[in-house]
Amino acid sequence: MADFIQALDPAKLLLAETALAFIISPFTVPAYNLPIFLFGSYVQESSDAVQSLTLFAGLLSLSIFYDVLWMIQNEQGGFLRFLTVILLLLKIPTTGAFLIAMRQRGGQFPGLGTDINGPTVWSMPGGFTSGSRDGYQTVDDDTPRAPSKVSSVPAPQPTNQSGAYQSV
Repeated sequence: MADFIQALDPAKLLLAETALAFIISPFTVPAYNLPIFLFGSYVQESSDAVQSLTLFAGLLSLSIFYDVLWMIQNEQGGFLRFLTVILLLLKIPTTGAFLIAMRQRGGQFPGLGTDINGPTVWSMPGGFTSGSRDGYQTVDDDTPRAPSKVSSVPAPQPTNQSGAYQSV
């Protein structure tokens, strides 16, 4: 099941659901579906919005429950009910695809703690770590690695060419 969800394209699923929610929005349908999908299409486009992606995945999964309640309490025509059920069924793989996308972007599943995939790697931008500059160090390593020996070779002196710019 996880391989199936990983193979799905969240952008195409979201586009189909947004179009379907827009088509059925003038009729008697849940009013929250179109705004949720529009928010999801905005969040899906920005690659650094992990918190917004978490919010969208939560809203989408909660709206599955609300859809069932809404369909129990409200009457719809046969074709409109069919389209609402299709929209509800499409939300399930979309939620899974966005939860996987959230994890790939560095987000965490709420309530599961921080260490769900093994040891965490901490590093500063540019590859600088707390112990050395030659690679990454996991949190579970007891002894820090010694810095690598770098031989310093003096930079070659620029030759003075005629017609070239010079510094005085």
